[in-house]
Amino acid sequence: MATTNDLKNGMTLDIEGQLWTVIEFQHVKPGKGPAFVRTKLKQVLTGKVVDKTFNAGVKIEIAILEKHEMNFLYKEGEDFVFMDNKNFDQMSISAATVGDASNYMLENTEAIVAIHDGNPLYIELPASVELVVTYTEPGLQGDRSSGGTKPATVETGIEVQVPLFIKQDERIVVDTRDGSYQGRAN
Repeated sequence: MATTNDLKNGMTLDIEGQLWTVIEFQHVKPGKGPAFVRTKLKQVLTGKVVDKTFNAGVKIEIAILEKHEMNFLYKEGEDFVFMDNKNFDQMSISAATVGDASNYMLENTEAIVAIHDGNPLYIELPASVELVVTYTEPGLQGDRSSGGTKPATVETGIEVQVPLFIKQDERIVVDTRDGSYQGRAN
């Protein structure tokens, strides 16, 4: 247990059985009346952001999230199997928990898995990954009607917009946050 005076950005709170991460907070001491804390909270599972105000000094429950560095091993049915890099324990994580991260994961991809009470909550991938282009149409020089990009399918199966000069079987760097092309891999 802590109080609202102990809040920090990035802290995870357990409010009415749901996990919320503090995005920002502000202690307010008005001229009249008691002090209060204005916060912006993001729900861990859904990503929903809400504004919530607490009275100053009110007790709040802090949730302890364990973050483990893990490697993605393989997909088993609808689940993804990860291995802890420290103790080599394997954990099966549902496709719903992995979410869009599966679009950028190949075997042996490193990820950070956030766990609360033994249950995996979400997967954090590196900011960018290297993927091989498995299919793309040849780009025609002078074709600029589409802003100089074309669709390319990468080895995980997703489609990424790439510049016209990218060819099939090239390694490219893709941003895992928005799926955008970052450049050629070295």
